[in-house]
Amino acid sequence: MKVPPEFYRRPDPVQIARDLLGKHVFSRVDGQLTGGRIVETEAYSHLGDDSMQLHLKRRGTHGHALRAPGGRAYLYSVYRQHTLFNICTNAADKPDTVLLRAIEPLVGLEIMEQRRGRTAKDARKLTAGPAMLTQALGLTPALTGTDLQGDLLWLEDASEIIADHHLLAGPRIGLDYAGPAAANLPWRFRITD
Repeated sequence: MKVPPEFYRRPDPVQIARDLLGKHVFSRVDGQLTGGRIVETEAYSHLGDDSMQLHLKRRGTHGHALRAPGGRAYLYSVYRQHTLFNICTNAADKPDTVLLRAIEPLVGLEIMEQRRGRTAKDARKLTAGPAMLTQALGLTPALTGTDLQGDLLWLEDASEIIADHHLLAGPRIGLDYAGPAAANLPWRFRITD
């Protein structure tokens, strides 16, 4: 069952980031189905989060998906080579997101290996970072704005509940530019093991 729009449109991106753990994400790019279990996320808020404010200033009009109601993909490039996959959350004109940082690959492993240009002795390493998972899923910035209720990119609820003792929370990665207040927010969530 696809995760419904109401899930994404809640006002707390930190809770959504935590609740996304254990959900499954799928893409059907060029007719090829790939996907996996979400094991690491990061939350970003338009309120009290300098990293999001700085991001909004840099993106300007390119961040149009951020102004739509939650439940759409927001993909953008960093360093002109890596694509990051964020899920827009909250109501329209309240630009909150959750970055998918890592998934456990489950569907289309051979396709993911081809897209990544490698054979993985440990399949988890295929998608163990935000740029790796977008490459494995075949995602590019051209998919920004994609409705997660469609058949190109979507999330499913696998009815998995992650117990607190299987969850690690800590600071987000790579946000030194936004200052210590933003960099030290414990808004990064991971499933242990």
